[in-house]
Amino acid sequence: MHRRTQPRTPRPTQSRRTALAVSAALLAAAPLLTACGGDAHPGAAAVVGGERIDVAGLQAQVKDVRAAQAASPESAQLVASTGDLGRRKLNSMIFDRVVEQVARDKGVTASRAELQATRTAFVRQSGGEDRLAAALLQEQGVAPNQIDGVVRRNVLLNKIAAKVGADGSPEGQKKLTDVFTAASKDLGIDVNPRYGAWDDAQIRLASTTAPWLRQVSKAPEAVEAGA
Repeated sequence: MHRRTQPRTPRPTQSRRTALAVSAALLAAAPLLTACGGDAHPGAAAVVGGERIDVAGLQAQVKDVRAAQAASPESAQLVASTGDLGRRKLNSMIFDRVVEQVARDKGVTASRAELQATRTAFVRQSGGEDRLAAALLQEQGVAPNQIDGVVRRNVLLNKIAAKVGADGSPEGQKKLTDVFTAASKDLGIDVNPRYGAWDDAQIRLASTTAPWLRQVSKAPEAVEAGA
């Protein structure tokens, strides 16, 4: 992004079916905010709804995943399969903010009891905490200390999908897509060019290959973590 002599002020934020995942593949441009890596937002990996995602915070998430991978018997394979980990984690961090915005817009919340019940279901289907952690690390590049975020995301997504009547049909999927696309645009997401550009229609970084949601699956390891 190029520098501007007078940076623009970011536009302000406007305010399923299983317990494990949402059955949908959510697959103009938002106003350009001035340089994430420039004078207006130094050290920012992205700006979402006027709020920064600092490079330092992103790097901390990447470091946690790399540490978990290094402790795994399959370390070399895990690292090799996540060469784009920085972009994947940023994708997840931005997506979480879109989810939170939609949840606010729709009056959806996640109670402590719901979060605990969902995590318990994840653990039960995985065969234990260790196996859940290993599966999410391998499939989604999620460190053990990031699992609670995956749980919260799924609870909110399930409730949002139910709220908008997304039932897994093409029509239901479109409803969900439209809601998230609108929220994404409203947030005016601006990404540091080193990580790519945000695609409002696909609700993900254009530089990433995995959609931010996958079809519903009974296996916890198939749950999308915004990666």
